[in-house]
Amino acid sequence: MSLLPVFLRLEGRRCLVVGAGAVALAKIESLREAGAAITVVAPRAGADVSRLARSGALVWHERVFRPADLDGVFLVIAATNASDVNRTVYEEARRHSVLCNAVDDPPNCDFYFGSVVRRGDLQVAISTTGESPALAQRLRREIDAQLPQNLGPWLTEMGKLRTEIRAAMPAGEARNLLLHELAQRPLCSSAACPVRQFAQERIEPAKIEVTA
Repeated sequence: MSLLPVFLRLEGRRCLVVGAGAVALAKIESLREAGAAITVVAPRAGADVSRLARSGALVWHERVFRPADLDGVFLVIAATNASDVNRTVYEEARRHSVLCNAVDDPPNCDFYFGSVVRRGDLQVAISTTGESPALAQRLRREIDAQLPQNLGPWLTEMGKLRTEIRAAMPAGEARNLLLHELAQRPLCSSAACPVRQFAQERIEPAKIEVTA
């Protein structure tokens, strides 16, 4: 199966989770991290999902799934312990043109959750198309062990510096070379940071050339 690897922006988008047990909770947490507007449909809910509902972090409808629950939904996750219910959710999602993931049921999925390594805004996602989640988890652990813990703050500072460079230097080989060079170097928030000074030394001639 050929998949398109993408990172979705879910901030404020309506997402539905059918099921409210431990498996559903893991997916709910992923959706919360992405800023989704979450609705849960399930006759019963675990303590954690109930707590999230009471706090207003999600909306919980205490009943069975209905096809109309998919109206206006961007994506749905079927996370019940009943395969026939998960299959029904998937089939209805197809009819509604809504993306669906049925947990641990690859044939009834339009997308898959990867194993993810995070360092701030950096995300490395691994997918085996549902064939071996255990392998994906093993690779995640190996990659996690190799990536420096300070990559998140470094990336934040690099993003700021990249914005400065793009504003000061015209598009072209010189700018691209500088950005690639900076990606190999340590960087901190201090104005006295040697890497920032290195960048400024290359930005200033570009400014003069543009204004000349």
